[in-house]
Amino acid sequence: MSSTNKSLLSQLGPGLIYAGAAVGVSHLVQSTKAGGMFGFDLIIAIVIIHLVKYPFFEFGPRYTAATGRNILHGYKQLGSWAVWIYIVMTLMSMLIIQSAVTVVTAGLLINIFHLEALGGLAPQKIAALISSGLLIICFSLLASGRYQLLDKLVKVIILVLSITSVLAVTMLIFDNPGHYQTATVQFSFSETAHLIFLATFLGWMPAPMDISVWHSIWAEANNESSGEITSVKSALFDFRIGFFGTALLAICFLLLGALVMYGSGETFSPSGATFAGQLMDLYEKALGGWAYPLVAIAALTTMFSTTLTCLDAYPRTLSASSELLFPEYMDHKNQKRHYLFWLVYTVVGTVLVLFFLLTSMQAMVKIATILAFVAGPVLAALNTMAMFDKSIPESARPGRTLFIWCWLSIAIMVVFSVTYLLL
Repeated sequence: MSSTNKSLLSQLGPGLIYAGAAVGVSHLVQSTKAGGMFGFDLIIAIVIIHLVKYPFFEFGPRYTAATGRNILHGYKQLGSWAVWIYIVMTLMSMLIIQSAVTVVTAGLLINIFHLEALGGLAPQKIAALISSGLLIICFSLLASGRYQLLDKLVKVIILVLSITSVLAVTMLIFDNPGHYQTATVQFSFSETAHLIFLATFLGWMPAPMDISVWHSIWAEANNESSGEITSVKSALFDFRIGFFGTALLAICFLLLGALVMYGSGETFSPSGATFAGQLMDLYEKALGGWAYPLVAIAALTTMFSTTLTCLDAYPRTLSASSELLFPEYMDHKNQKRHYLFWLVYTVVGTVLVLFFLLTSMQAMVKIATILAFVAGPVLAALNTMAMFDKSIPESARPGRTLFIWCWLSIAIMVVFSVTYLLL
């Protein structure tokens, strides 16, 4: 490996963990459905939402590079109220979001290993049981500190999924399936059902806004392990590779859905296992049977990585938030104990949601993405105020252009959220 390549890879850290967390439900499920339902219509929506949300995701690693601390400290600098807002919004959404990503992972597992008739149980019960087993495995990895083993595979996972997705789309374009040319369904702003889907689609595109905080915490942990604070320039390079890479993947998944499903008369199933089978079929139709094992491993590992990352991030951020609010009661030295408390809470709460509130993968994903859609402007505003606070060194503070970009984007997000709620 050349020194140039080594230098490049050495700069890629938390940005790839961000990519591993982001490329999940929003890409494998929502982007593919968007293409299957509306063809190429929503490609522009992917581009616009990335432009709208870009500054707020950037501020996570930028804040840590500028201060050496995670962005929750920036929230605390604004006042305890900001940290409380983050905690309340996290507690309101975390169990539903964790359930959504876990049940999608379970759907892939059920389909790949043909577990649909497990014990003669109903499909929902099988999904809940498999999801619970996945959560127990993730809990064991996190509680024993072996999460780092999976982190080392993130580069390979994302690389395999990216290559196969781009290759599948390229093959389909040259194959030129003609059914999409005669399709008549087009996205319409006058259709309430279309607008609701758009809200669920954009709510998690490219990822929930919470990931900006997670990214900041991962960057802080990376600094602690390396013994030095990453420069703003290096942190932004790392972030942009992950951010724009996931944008390209979102478009690839939309194209897959559009080229294979749009106009074919087929629709995606609300069942996690059935949907997983349809997703695998997209690659088989484009690349041939040889691709199935490769894509199955890449998709399953990607979703397992997302499940594990979310299960790690929620307890980690809640523990850090609690320490900021109650430093006299919560010693940083006992962080592991606080983390384990929130980890147990997340696992138990998610299992209860899966057994008593799970109706279908589609319903779970819809609720989770809408929560993210409505919460987005609030977290975006907190990130902006923290990044432009006077406590940030002026040399590391974003310029006036980014300031205007931020508040214009927040206004757009607020209008979208209010419009959706009024519907």
